[in-house]
Amino acid sequence: MNPEVRRARLLDLLRERAVAHGDFTLASGRRSSYYIDGRLVTLHPEGSYLIARVILDMVQRERIQADAIGGLTMGADPIAAAVAAVSHAEGTPMAAFIVRKEAKAHGTGRRVEGGLASGSRVVVVDDVVTTAGSTLSAIRAVEEIGCRVAAVICLIDREEGGAEALKDYRFLPMFRVAELLARGAASPQ
Repeated sequence: MNPEVRRARLLDLLRERAVAHGDFTLASGRRSSYYIDGRLVTLHPEGSYLIARVILDMVQRERIQADAIGGLTMGADPIAAAVAAVSHAEGTPMAAFIVRKEAKAHGTGRRVEGGLASGSRVVVVDDVVTTAGSTLSAIRAVEEIGCRVAAVICLIDREEGGAEALKDYRFLPMFRVAELLARGAASPQ
């Protein structure tokens, strides 16, 4: 399956499984007439594989040099794990990491799990970016331990200010909400 076919199939899966219409409050606190539940695709066998392949296609096409991929738990966890597994199978290993919402109160007390070394180049991922608050929290956490953010990739950019909030980083959405909601779906608010 070539990169364009993979991307098109992933978009179909997102449209089929991840979009719900109704009245929702988002993590940002904003109200919306639609909700994108990325986990319904990131945790799906085919979806997980396709996300990993599309991200690895992007990393190669954009010439992103990175040692690891991860982001704020929960949205980023299945994405990072899938990319790590597929990258290993393809001979281009990229480690995964997880950023906790707050440091553990026991054990090592780490906020970032996965053994990142200071100076590591990382890709920060998220499933859905609205205002980028969660993504920026993950970025701050990895920068605090001395990592360099090579790129920020999300599955869906809701186009509600996230790109502007991430303007200091190389922000690469896999899909924009307008693309996801096309084909007779309701327009985003």
